This record gives sequence, structure tokens and C-alpha cells, in this order.
Amino acid sequence: MAAAPGPPEIPSAASRSIRAQNIVPRLQHGRYTGHGPTRVSQIPNSLLRERDKTAKWNGIPHLVQKLYTNSQPNNDGLLLCHGILKEIAPLLSMEAMAFVTEDGKGAQESKFPNTHVFDLFGGVDLLVEILMRPTLAPQKKKQKMSEDLIKDCLSILYNTCICVSTDGVTKRLSERNDFVLFLFTLMTNKKTFLQTATLIEDILGVKKEMIQLEDIPNLANLVASFDQQQLANFCRILSVTISELDTGNDDKHTLLAKNAQQKKSAGPSRAEINQVTLLNIPGFIERLCKLATRKVSETTGTSNFLQELEEWYAWLDNALVLDALMHMATEEADQSSSTESADESVLAANQLRSRLPQSMKIMHEIMYKVEVLYVLCVLLMGRQRNQVHKMLAEFRLIPGLNNLFDKLIWRKHSTNHVLHGQNQICDCSPEISLKIQFLRLLQSFSDHHENRYLLLNSQELNELSAISLKANIPEVDAVVNTDRSLICDGKKGLLTRLLQVMKKEPAESSFRFWQARAVESFLRGVTSYADQMFLLKRGLLEHILFCIIDSECKSRDVLQSYFDLLGELMKFNIDAFKRFNKYVNTEEKFQIFLNQINSSLVDSNMLVRCIVLSLDRFESQTDAVKVAEVISQCCLLSYISRVENRLSFLFRLINIIQVQTLTQENVSCLNTSLVILMLARRKGKLPFYLNALREKELCEKYPGFLLNNFHSLLRFWQEHYLNKDKDSTCLENSSCISFSYWKETVSLLLCPDRTAPCAIISYIDEVYMNIDKDFSED
Repeated sequence: MAAAPGPPEIPSAASRSIRAQNIVPRLQHGRYTGHGPTRVSQIPNSLLRERDKTAKWNGIPHLVQKLYTNSQPNNDGLLLCHGILKEIAPLLSMEAMAFVTEDGKGAQESKFPNTHVFDLFGGVDLLVEILMRPTLAPQKKKQKMSEDLIKDCLSILYNTCICVSTDGVTKRLSERNDFVLFLFTLMTNKKTFLQTATLIEDILGVKKEMIQLEDIPNLANLVASFDQQQLANFCRILSVTISELDTGNDDKHTLLAKNAQQKKSAGPSRAEINQVTLLNIPGFIERLCKLATRKVSETTGTSNFLQELEEWYAWLDNALVLDALMHMATEEADQSSSTESADESVLAANQLRSRLPQSMKIMHEIMYKVEVLYVLCVLLMGRQRNQVHKMLAEFRLIPGLNNLFDKLIWRKHSTNHVLHGQNQICDCSPEISLKIQFLRLLQSFSDHHENRYLLLNSQELNELSAISLKANIPEVDAVVNTDRSLICDGKKGLLTRLLQVMKKEPAESSFRFWQARAVESFLRGVTSYADQMFLLKRGLLEHILFCIIDSECKSRDVLQSYFDLLGELMKFNIDAFKRFNKYVNTEEKFQIFLNQINSSLVDSNMLVRCIVLSLDRFESQTDAVKVAEVISQCCLLSYISRVENRLSFLFRLINIIQVQTLTQENVSCLNTSLVILMLARRKGKLPFYLNALREKELCEKYPGFLLNNFHSLLRFWQEHYLNKDKDSTCLENSSCISFSYWKETVSLLLCPDRTAPCAIISYIDEVYMNIDKDFSED
């Protein structure tokens, strides 16, 4: 039975015990509802001490209470605050270290009791209050905070974010925009930069709404104050602010959902606005280019060096940790050089510097180049692409990367890594990340842009001119207009170097995906015979065919990149088809090649489109006898020239996609099916193809299924591609068919007149008609 309540001023022992037991729920209730105690300062110290003994709180609530008392504006106790933090910090840093070394597996609050107690009793909110107090106090009453106090506050906040679930502390901090923007102001101080950058990166990683860079006070001055090392580190933060939130799974999001989202959001996104803000900072892009192309001192002894580097990376898997060590060594060295006496501190500094091996310094440089290349790559893919291109060319990014290629970017083969798709975030080793970001940058730089010829050197540009002259075709304007003071120097250009490492890459390497993408982007746009021959002369076609046929590549992503590259390399190029036939010289090889195409038509449809378009181009040439001879001799052209084979591809292309499942990855299947039908229309055979689709439906005992589906797909095509913001030049360039002909063909196919011979509706029996169904994201 509970003891009878005594007078309020003298509570019984049992009552005190009950009250002490209820401290935690009362605090939680108060914080969520605002009723009852919300701060540790509102709880009697005697109760805290009593409960602390049984709960094993290690005195943390009492320390938080002391911290609160000494940090009040009317109390000049900031020096005491620092001492209190020194007591709290080890209790939390122990748990943070345990979390990091265990990779956070099975992370629960019960495993990190000190950190949880610190947050529960208001420690996190109090530290935020202490940090921000100088900005809130009147000018005359501002208290000067020491750098060490700020560093300790930031470190403790970061450790708490690590150990308490992201739905807790980190998320709570991310919702305070005033605090997030305030943190940027702390980056001006070199001594607190690392702690601030680490905390900001953590907070922005969980923040629901992207911050606006233009809201950061004096952003241009802040960036101007950074040294190169800090600027590179700042790129880690910038990457979160300029990347669209859904970029990670961009290829998997349906076009239907994307179109709906675009209709809802008027104007540019926050990421796009932030990109413009960065570009308006004087000297920003120039400094990034210098960082990306900065050389590192060479090292001797390769095998020991590489082993040493991997060992360092196994321990230092965080760029900020590495940065801290580098910064400490530099700082110590500066201090030692300013004193003449060889005292103990000087000797310690020299020992510290000697413990930083060359491999560590190079790893440090690699980590930063990864961040810088990523930011440049995102900017290259944004709306200000042409402005960025002009700046990257002017600041000689490409020749700078070319000079780094052998000694830093591709100095060894890394085989222990997994395949990453085009939009997947990579958390591999820095060596691997650098290669991937480098290849992504080349892909973005070359894609449909005349600056792609900066990837060549002067001799290689002359070779392109010679190819055009020999073929009696005009030179490409972009080649003629290329500023030769901005191209690669040395014996080889960047494209040639890339081809060389591509050929040497192990068969199972996933770098092959990115290498093929980068080379393919050089060929994208209006088809250039000289570009194709430049690559054909270097054995690229034979290498791709070897990988597809002889090594029988199994990776879907790598196969798709090979098929796309092969399509761009061979399109409209009769010499390429002759080379193909020379390599695929047996029926067995040809069947393996066809099996690879048919194993996934989504991946190979761009190659199918290229073959169909090329055949049509060759058949329309004047020398009919010569063309007929080439077609008969080339197994690939001969195969696609048979109507039943083209129809087979058409059936499957329409059958494997639906409006609800269309993505950026598979919409090409719809466009390839349209190419087949446009070429049929030119020859007056469109009704024949539509009737063949109808016959296929009846044969499969699914009347109306194919044609209804195709009708819906084409209606979506109109809605998607006739959007005023949609760039249709890529469809024209890839097919050499004017966009007006694309639109006319689709209109013909969607004609509502059931007597029209080219209207899909004419081939669907009324009983099976289902063409008025609205699009849905479900």
C-alpha cells in the first residue's frame, strides 16, 4: 500500500522515489506537449542525483543542469561551460567511436545510453542555444566564445547525431533552418571548419526540403575565404544542394509520374536555383578546375606504395578524418618552422609529418577530386550547361585531366568492386569513385556538344580532317571551329587514352559500363563518319564484339552500354558493317550475337534501331548493285532486311512496354517501334504492318491487346514529346528523320477515322476497343 501523502514541503521517501522514477516520462511528456518540465533545470537537483544512482546516467543530467546554469546570458560562465563539456565529451565520443567501428549495425538507443540520456535531458537543444546566443544577443552584450568551446559543442552535436537515430537528433536539427544557415557562418573560422562541415553534411543528408544557397549569409565571401582544401571539402556539402532529390533512381521513375510532378511544380527546382547561385560566385568554377587538375608529387616503388595506400584507406574511410590529420600535420609543421629551438614540440611535429606517407597525401588528393568532379558533372547536366561548358573549356579542365590520366586517374586496375548503374550513388573506395566520377564527367561533357573535340590533341584533329578529305565529305563545323589552344596536349588525347584502358580492362570489370558510356557520348548527336572511322581505326568495333560474343558478357548494364555504343559506331557506316561481317564470320558467332540481342530487347533496341535505319539509308543510295552486294554479304543487314524479322522486333517492342511502366530507360523501345513504322510509311507499307499486328493478336488469341496498348502509348508520346519544354532534337539526330515526320506519323496512327488505312483504330474490332481509357499512375 502506498504511503499516505505528507505535507507538500516534506514529501515521504516513497513519494520521492516515485517522483524520481517518473523523471523520464515527465520530461518526454513535457517536451511533446509543453505541459510539465521541458528542461533539466526544472527538475530538482536532489531528484536527479537520486535517480542517477539507480539508472546509471553517469552524472550526465547533473552536468547538463550545470551547463544550463553557467551558460545563461546574465551569467559570465562560458569558461566553466567549456570545463563541463570536457567532462561530457568523453562519455559520448566513446559511444560514437563504437558506432562507427561497428558500422552502426543494430544501432539502438539502448546501446548508446550516455548519448540518449544527454539528448533526453535537453543537452542537444542547449548546445544549439549556446552556439547561436551571440547572434541573438544585443550588440553590446555579446559574449565572446572561444574557438575551443565552439569546436567542442560541434563535436558533441555530431557524436549525438551519429548515435541517436536520424529520426531523432539529426532530423530535429535539420528542421531548424535558422540553425542550419547559422552553421555556415562558422565555416569562416579555419579552426572550426572541419567540425562544422561534418555536422552540416550530416544534417543536410536527412533534411526534407533542400536549403537555398542564396539564403546563406555572404556566400560569395564565404567561398572566397576558403583555401583549396576547404573548398574541396565544401563540395561535399554542395553536392547535396545541387542534385535533384530523386536522382538516385531516376531511370526507375515512370515518365507518367515525372510528367505529373512537372505540372505541379512551376518554375525551376531548388537544385536548379542553387546551381545558378554557384555559377554567379566570382571565380568559383575556375577554382574547381584548378582543384580537379592539380598535380600531386610522384612516388617511387609501385607495389609497396599501392599496398600501403589500401591499408591506409581501410582505416581512414572518411575524407574529413583524413583531412583532420593532414590539417594537423600542416599546422604543426608551420608552428615548428616558426621556432628556432629544436624543443620537444618541434620533434613531435616532425615525427607526425614523417608518419604521413606519400600514399596518404595522394589518397587525400583523390578524395577531394571525387567531390569536385561530382559537382562539375552535376552542373554540366543542368540548365546552364552551355555556360558551364564555356567555362570548363576556358579554364582548360580537359587538358588538365589528360595530364593526370596516367599518374593519378588510371594508374592501376581495381577489380574488387561492384557494378553501379548510371544514377546509383557509389560509396566505394576513393580510387574507384574517382574513376567513375571521371568517366561520368567525360560522358556529360561530350554528350551532344561540340566541345567534345577538346578530348583530342592537335594530331588527332588533323586525322579527323584527313578522314573527311579522303571520303570527299565536308569537315564537321565543330572540328573546324575548335580552339586548338584549349585541346589536349601530349602524344595522346583523352579519348585515345580512354580507349587504351578500355581494351585492357578485365572482362568482369564494371568500369566497362562507364567507359562505353563515355565513348558513346562522343558519338552522340548528328552522325559523323569521320568520328566513327577515327574509332574504328583503333579497333573499337572488334573489341566490343569480342566482349559481346567471345566473352559472352552477362552484365545487363554493361551489355546495354555495348549495344548503344555499337549502334552509334555503325549507324549509316557501310565500312563498319563490313568490319562486323569480317569479325562475325561464322553462323555460331552470329547466333550468339542474336541471342545477346534477344535476351533483353530493352537493352538492345537502340542497336536494332541503328540497323533498321542504316539498311534504309543504304537501300536509298544510287548504286543499287553495290548496296545489294553489301547487304547480301553482311549477315546483320541480310537478317534485318527480311520483313518477318522486322515485324518480330516490332511485336516485341510494343508488347514489353505500357504507359504505366514507361521510364527514361525503356521509352526508347517506343521510339524504335515508331522508327520501324515511319520507314514502312515512306515505302507505303504502313497498312501492311498494322494488319500484321492485328494478325499477330489473333494468332496469340488476344484480339485488340497489342493495338490498344500501342494506341495508348502513342497518345502518351504526343503528351510527352509535344510538350513545349521537351527537346526533340535528340530524336532527329539519332534517326536523321525530321521531327515533323515523327509528329505526322503519330497523328496518322491516332486518326479517329475507322476508314483511314493508316489509323490503328481501323484494325481493332469495335467489341475489343479500349482506347479512351485515361492514363493513370496506378
